[in-house]
Amino acid sequence: MKNIAKSLIALFAVLAVSCSSDDVEDRPVIKAIDGPALIAPDGGSYVLNIESANNLAERFVWTSANFGQSVAINYEVQLDVADGVDEFAEPRSLGSVIGANQLAVSVVTLNTAAIALGGVPLEEKQYVVRVKASVNGTFEPTYSNPVTITITPYQAFVPLQNLYLVGDATEYGYNNNAGNSPLFRDPGNQYKFYYTGYFTGGNGIKILSALGSWHPQYGSAGAGILAVSGADGSNEPGPISVPSSGYYELTIDIQEMTYSLLPFTYDPATMPVFGSVGIIGAGTPGGWDADTDMTNSTANPHLWKLNEIVITQNALKFRANHSWDTPGNWGGGTPVSGQLSINGGDFIGVAAEGTYSVWFNDLDRRYIFIPR
Repeated sequence: MKNIAKSLIALFAVLAVSCSSDDVEDRPVIKAIDGPALIAPDGGSYVLNIESANNLAERFVWTSANFGQSVAINYEVQLDVADGVDEFAEPRSLGSVIGANQLAVSVVTLNTAAIALGGVPLEEKQYVVRVKASVNGTFEPTYSNPVTITITPYQAFVPLQNLYLVGDATEYGYNNNAGNSPLFRDPGNQYKFYYTGYFTGGNGIKILSALGSWHPQYGSAGAGILAVSGADGSNEPGPISVPSSGYYELTIDIQEMTYSLLPFTYDPATMPVFGSVGIIGAGTPGGWDADTDMTNSTANPHLWKLNEIVITQNALKFRANHSWDTPGNWGGGTPVSGQLSINGGDFIGVAAEGTYSVWFNDLDRRYIFIPR
């Protein structure tokens, strides 16, 4: 590795001397003498199934590329649809290695890539796979021969992730199983979550992936940057800091790995503390004749919950004080999670009959049904 590093340093030093910052575009591009050759046979067929998701699907093997000197070569295995027109215009990566000549690809990795490229579960489709060889700097990437394969993907069932508040800025402190409030999932983006409420200043917030378990755990890796610990507790992030006590809207995205904590304008005149909030409707135990009342807490009087209730796949609504008066009359939602409208219509709250915990925040009118 030391010799490789010295060769790279010497090469870049020569290029730096020969080219000023004004003529970067005129620097010579170094092309490979030989590209890699993918050894995987044409006509390979992969019928994937979820039971073996973590098993090996294929070990792709190739010969080394030759850039004419000793350099560290990055090899990336790419997949695209075999359409004969725009192949590899926007390929999916199956993974990469440095200096090696093979890559082990799991069933779930191959399945995810095939679905992302338009594959239909349980339907066979042709794809092309190739190896990209590249070196950092002014080297032009080179590619292997394309190989045609067929993949029959499975339908991946991915249960919706629920996230929970913890930390000394919250009413739960650092207790990971104290009936902690969930964050409210965006109905159109399963990776985006919200929570509006009161936080104690000078302290911090963390996010749990499951009640009663500390890891994986989300927190801050810097202003606006979300980080997550490993399942074994490794790389634990810091807390999301709350500058001063007050009402805030916390938003996190566990796909983009970003977060924001913005002040929320709380107006007691238009956001009263209701005497009661409940759910009512054909989907609830009391039907349209009786509310099933929820409970709140002194720390968060606008956050309401039901720990365990049977909900059927029928219409329901949320309302305050056992009355249809506004502003305490909310409807017009979507199944599982969403944001209600004042005086909105009846809606179906769940995708299937079952026992749920139900949470509702009357500050931003967000709700979530969590299977028990």
